[in-house]
Amino acid sequence: MQFLSGCTEKPVIELWKKHTLAREDVYPANALLEIRPFQVWLHHLDLKGEATVHMDTFQVARIAYCTADHNVSPNIFAWVYREINDDLSYQMDCHAVECESKLEAKKLAHAMMEAFKKTFHSMKSDGRIHRNSSSEEVSHEFESDDG
Repeated sequence: MQFLSGCTEKPVIELWKKHTLAREDVYPANALLEIRPFQVWLHHLDLKGEATVHMDTFQVARIAYCTADHNVSPNIFAWVYREINDDLSYQMDCHAVECESKLEAKKLAHAMMEAFKKTFHSMKSDGRIHRNSSSEEVSHEFESDDG
C-alpha cells in the first residue's frame, strides 16, 4: 500500500478537534514519545510530568507512514500504524502527538525513519524478510514526509 503526502491530514484534523474539545474540561495530556529500533513507546505522564504505568507500544515494522507536515498545526507529528485484529485482519490507524515546536515534530519524523531503516535491515539480515523482496520497494513504502 502506498501513502501519499497529505494522507494523514483528515485523521489529524479529527484528532485535533477531539483534543481541543477535551482541553476545555481537563488538563492537556502529556506524554513522552520514545523511538527506538523495533519499538516506539508512548509514555503517558501525570500532572507532575512523571511517567504513569500506562504506556502504548508500537512495533516499528507495522508503522506504514509518518509525517510532520500538517496544516492544522506545524507542531503535529503523526504516523499510520497497521493494527492487527483478533481475526488476523488489519486496519490502519492514525496516531498523532503535538510537539513543542515544528522542529521537534520534524526530528521525530527523522528518528522514526531511522528506526525503520535499522529495523528493516535487521529483519532482512536475520531472514525475517525474504531475500527475493526488493529492499528498494519496501524502503520506499516507508518514507517520512516531514515537509
